[in-house]
Amino acid sequence: MPTVTFRTLYVFVALSLDRRRIVHLNVTTHPTAEWTALQLRQAFMFDTAPRFLLRDHDKIYGHAVVEALEQMDVELIVTAVRCPWQNGFCERVVGTLKRECLNHVIMFNEAHARRILRGYLEYYHGSRTHLGLDKDTPDGRAVEPPEMGPVQRRPMVGGLHSRYYRAAA
Repeated sequence: MPTVTFRTLYVFVALSLDRRRIVHLNVTTHPTAEWTALQLRQAFMFDTAPRFLLRDHDKIYGHAVVEALEQMDVELIVTAVRCPWQNGFCERVVGTLKRECLNHVIMFNEAHARRILRGYLEYYHGSRTHLGLDKDTPDGRAVEPPEMGPVQRRPMVGGLHSRYYRAAA
């Protein structure tokens, strides 16, 4: 993503497919294989690593990443060249991040991008429904019947999105 000073920021996203939950997200100006390996270690700490990791043919997945995944006992699955449909869930979440957040905000720097993306993740996990999850959120949420009170609005991501809920009168 471009910044206000025309620098390019790169976003790393690790997605869990079962609930469409973004388990790790970070931003950098200079992605390297070592940085990517560190992001994977941070995403899957304390024996939470998945059995498989699906990735594309990006040059960022160098020897350091392969070594880190071997240490975590994760089997690496690489998609075919120029076949984004083979990693459709992640392609979809990247598109969602762009359409619903990044295309509407001009970033100043890495810290600003992280702050905006953290706010978006709160919205994405707790308020944004997914058809593939039967109109539920990745974190899940309870159905609020009309008896709970009137509908209230809570602005999220600096007012870019809203969470609607019922509040007791």
